[in-house]
Amino acid sequence: MILCRFLVVLLTLELLLSTSSSSQASREKTDLLVTGMIITMDGRRSIYEDGAVVVTKDTIVAVGPRTEIESKYEGRQTIDARGKLVLPGFINGHTHVPMTLFRGLHDDVTLNDWLYKYIFPAEAKNVTEDFVRWGTRLAAAEQIRSGVTTFADMYYFEDAVAEETKAAGMRGVLGETFIDFPAPDNKSNAAMLAYTEKFLQKWQGDPLIHAAPAPHSIYTCSKKTLLDAAALARKYHAPILIHLSEMKKEWDDSLKNNGASPVQYLDKLGVLGPDVVGAHCIFVDEADRKILAQRNVGCVHNPSSNMMIASGVSPVPEMRAAGIAVGLGTDGPAGSNNDLDLMEEIDLAAKLAKITKMSPLALNARAVVEMATIDGARALHMEKEIGSLEKGKKADLILIGLDEPNAVPMYDVYAQIAYALKASDVETVIIGGRIVMRDRKLLTVDEEAAIAKAREYKKTIAASLGMQ
Repeated sequence: MILCRFLVVLLTLELLLSTSSSSQASREKTDLLVTGMIITMDGRRSIYEDGAVVVTKDTIVAVGPRTEIESKYEGRQTIDARGKLVLPGFINGHTHVPMTLFRGLHDDVTLNDWLYKYIFPAEAKNVTEDFVRWGTRLAAAEQIRSGVTTFADMYYFEDAVAEETKAAGMRGVLGETFIDFPAPDNKSNAAMLAYTEKFLQKWQGDPLIHAAPAPHSIYTCSKKTLLDAAALARKYHAPILIHLSEMKKEWDDSLKNNGASPVQYLDKLGVLGPDVVGAHCIFVDEADRKILAQRNVGCVHNPSSNMMIASGVSPVPEMRAAGIAVGLGTDGPAGSNNDLDLMEEIDLAAKLAKITKMSPLALNARAVVEMATIDGARALHMEKEIGSLEKGKKADLILIGLDEPNAVPMYDVYAQIAYALKASDVETVIIGGRIVMRDRKLLTVDEEAAIAKAREYKKTIAASLGMQ
């Protein structure tokens, strides 16, 4: 009898072990499994208090409740972020990253004076490919630390920006500037076109880099330059980046010279379309908003920049109501903002709309978090690829800690992100399934070298402008 009972117990244990082993074996192997409070920003704005994201290679393969995910998937690498927020990476929809090296060069002037009296001359004397590389490295470190995983850039030597962006593991929509005067990289329109076409050819199909022509604006580009940029973009199915209706002078001059607003002028030229990303969009009336929505143009709101240069306030609530995709941008880190902290823009976008409309309901916390994530992706025409944590999208995730005094208590997650959390609360950043910052330690950028080089450049730039 005792022997029989022993055999029954033994068989039961073997059956349990076999079942457990079979269950383990049946779980799908995956590259990375991240657990935590998952803020998906999907169509339903699903939030999983105790959730998980599954990543294979550079793509999200599953998102859902942790227990359900862990029963189906086994990560070769796991990140336990329980007690932290897991969000889609932030999208900086408009900037000029090499200008980190001009940070603080000259502030407190109008945009027109800043451009023509200070920045354009400083760029002519100092901007080289080496300058662009070091400025981009410094910017990559700053942006990763603030949770930015994708940014849209407009500058010179943009191929060098692309190489440094890829080396940092970041995702970029990178625009080579078209402008009607000799630029640091191209001294003629023919050289500008040749450089940009080669740039577009080189990066076609790259998983991280989206190369683009970037006509600076209607006030620095002739009709021919605008049309050349658009034609080249459409030849290679590339985006078009442009400053659009960013100051009152631009609006007034366009009415005088073109008989139309900047938006209407570009529409008459055939430039506007579902491949255009317009930065600022401050002076856009109801007729303009209708055109932008019809043409599926993305707009990028830059609250810090617009306030710092006193350019005006973009009618974000009205643009969103018109169906325009509106993202957020820092603008350049010199003269028009001085940092690349997109979390600051989230906070300011909501508050600027509230005080302008004299209504606390003008733009709420969830709306501005959308602008930094899924709507930012829509503005860049990349919503099928990034902007939310969903199956099939790129694995761009950020982990935000909730253990600092400013992070507790938390009643509403969107309000916490918009008004309480800071860039310094970002702990880990993953782009395309690759961990580029882990527990606040940068893994893809030599931050110390970039900081040291920035200090060296300060001396040479100041000397070139007679500031010493």
